[in-house]
Amino acid sequence: MVKSINHIGIAVKDLEVSKELYSKIFGVTDFHLETIEEQNVKIASFDIGGVLIELTQAINENSPIAKFIEKKGEGIHHIAFTTNDINDKLNKLENSGIELINKKAMNGAHNMNIAFLHPKSTGGVLIELCEPKS
Repeated sequence: MVKSINHIGIAVKDLEVSKELYSKIFGVTDFHLETIEEQNVKIASFDIGGVLIELTQAINENSPIAKFIEKKGEGIHHIAFTTNDINDKLNKLENSGIELINKKAMNGAHNMNIAFLHPKSTGGVLIELCEPKS
């Protein structure tokens, strides 16, 4: 079951420049910083009304974020939803015809298991499912 919006992922070229911008816009002074080697990204996130905004920068050219920025430029990359039993949800979605990028959950930021649904199956929107690790 999908419970709520977890975060909105924004692809950025330069995390420090983007942190400055979002500090000006929202008055943010405290960012959660994390590097996720498995995905070749580093993030700076902050909370707005219970939803995280996740600024995401590629740490190398193999990152999906680097490829996204090369094709589309900086901007909204994905919307993430919190779910329980992520792998069961992925199986059900695949069986219903939804194309998956990840057939099994992998490590994500904020101590979460994550997986992405392919935008070809979701009306052009990259959707991430998140499940807090036990």
